[in-house]
Amino acid sequence: MDILRSIDALGSVRQPVHLAIGVFDGLHLGHQAVISQALASSRRTGGNSVVVTFHPHPIKILRPEKAPRLLTSTQHKVKLIESSGVDSVLILEFTNEFSKTPPRAFIEELVGAAKEVRQICVGEAFTFGVNRSGSVQLLRELSKELSFELTSVAPVVVDGKVVSSTLIRSAVEAGDLESASRFLGRPFTILGTVSEGRQLGRQLGFPTANLRAHNEQFPPNGVYAARAWFRNREYDGVVNIGVRPTIENESGERLLELHLFDFDEEIYGQDIEVAFLEYLRPEQKFPDLQALRSQIQRDAEAARKVCRRATPSSPTAPTIEGGS
Repeated sequence: MDILRSIDALGSVRQPVHLAIGVFDGLHLGHQAVISQALASSRRTGGNSVVVTFHPHPIKILRPEKAPRLLTSTQHKVKLIESSGVDSVLILEFTNEFSKTPPRAFIEELVGAAKEVRQICVGEAFTFGVNRSGSVQLLRELSKELSFELTSVAPVVVDGKVVSSTLIRSAVEAGDLESASRFLGRPFTILGTVSEGRQLGRQLGFPTANLRAHNEQFPPNGVYAARAWFRNREYDGVVNIGVRPTIENESGERLLELHLFDFDEEIYGQDIEVAFLEYLRPEQKFPDLQALRSQIQRDAEAARKVCRRATPSSPTAPTIEGGS
């Protein structure tokens, strides 16, 4: 998959171009429905499917005090898009200046940069441009003027609820990972980069990878049986999310610490994707490190049992259908 960083780069991709436009935080079932339209059409025409998305999340620029935790950081989102079979992703830097772009000008620039935009796919509620003044109705008018096909996709409803990033974020925050996975169409995962810690886990006999999750939403604090993917290989393990009350943590920052079973590699700076198989217990404070070590041993044993019962799987990917 090609990663494009400017609208002008659309001129270099295989034509005709089929665009799917959106923020796509989480790449949930609703997002997959939009992207699948562009993917399927591009395969019929021999063209190029391009997902157009934004970095950072627009709310982080427009209303930073209300910016939510992400379901998928940009690198996580790109990883999921790549596994879907899309040809290209265009990541547009969202700045204050960019936010003032008139909606008509934005679409005209996209169409003008590509040699042939055959189709634009969006959700029915899609808004864009300065003050979110652009709408599907405007796109419908522009499609006639600029000679492209507009595909607006209805919301996806699961369990009587319209699937949205906000709905999924709330489910994750509440620890309802089963519902979150149904709305996502895949297991909920976090993609984190391994950062160097105090190596206390190694001293306790359970080396951990400290994951920096790039503002992604954590489930509730506690210990979980986990499944992780590193360099397309699958590993079982146990995760602790919390503030490490037994060990000094001056920042009070919530940390994600992952211990992988039967794994011994130096992986600082590498990305690991983690799925949470089962909640084991809440985070707690222990009187000393020996008590902590004994509990970690019990946690690891419990997590191994959960992992043995769980069905082996491949690295998580959205179930986008592009052949219809």
